[in-house]
Amino acid sequence: MSDDVQDGFVRVRLDLSYDGKDFSGWAKQKQGQRTVQGDIEDALRTVTRSKETYELTVAGRTDSGVHARGQVAHVDLPLELWAEHRDKLLRRLAGRLSHDVRVWRVEEAPAGFNARFSAIWRRYAYRVTDNPGGVDPLQRGHVLWHDWALDMDAMNEAAAALVGEHDFAAYCKRREGATTIRTLQELRWEQRPDGVMEATVKADAFCHNMVRSLVGALLFVGDGHRPVDWPGKVLAAGVRDSAVHVVRPHGLTLEEVGYPADELLAARNLEARNKRSLPGSVGCC
Repeated sequence: MSDDVQDGFVRVRLDLSYDGKDFSGWAKQKQGQRTVQGDIEDALRTVTRSKETYELTVAGRTDSGVHARGQVAHVDLPLELWAEHRDKLLRRLAGRLSHDVRVWRVEEAPAGFNARFSAIWRRYAYRVTDNPGGVDPLQRGHVLWHDWALDMDAMNEAAAALVGEHDFAAYCKRREGATTIRTLQELRWEQRPDGVMEATVKADAFCHNMVRSLVGALLFVGDGHRPVDWPGKVLAAGVRDSAVHVVRPHGLTLEEVGYPADELLAARNLEARNKRSLPGSVGCC
């Protein structure tokens, strides 16, 4: 599948962050709810005085209530529009956008770049506290309170069985025609100096609800409701388990998106579009 930029257009990369609390996720909604994509596209149209809305492509669509610190998107703009506005675009967007969404960098993308398909990994963080007193009020919008004592060593032991390339159907909300095979590159818990426990979850890509489902399963291990080997058994079963709890979105932040060297962008773009299967698997799904 070709991803060539149309003649007369230039591909622009945007690096951005947002507090997801008041957004109905990244993607525009037919019902007109407020979304990150909608806000930025509206702001771009306004500050460039365009009649047309130029559509953004994002590295990872976040759900309602999920935050992002290191989100990446791209947009294809007419060459003359980009030439006219490029030097002042960042400041004008800052003046137009609401304070819960910021664009930090706007630059011409290298050849072959696609914010979604050129990415080689996404890194999320999920933050939780088991402090019996609850969450620090200044962090309440970004940290989950778990009202049971958590054994972080047990959670890390359970997490180790989930790392690698697997079919994560048991931890994903299925979408018609989409694969649930992913390579989970990193899943580990650390405790910050303030006592908050932080899960780092890094993969080549994620399917719907995957991060929050994995965290929910590990919290069940941490609080003693399930044995250490339970998340791995759920994974191996390959079917959605009603016991896997999808934790609330406000504890989740997209921290960073990784891309290969410029000369490898186009190849990665094509590779990521191929539907994957596990070794030895047959059939289309």
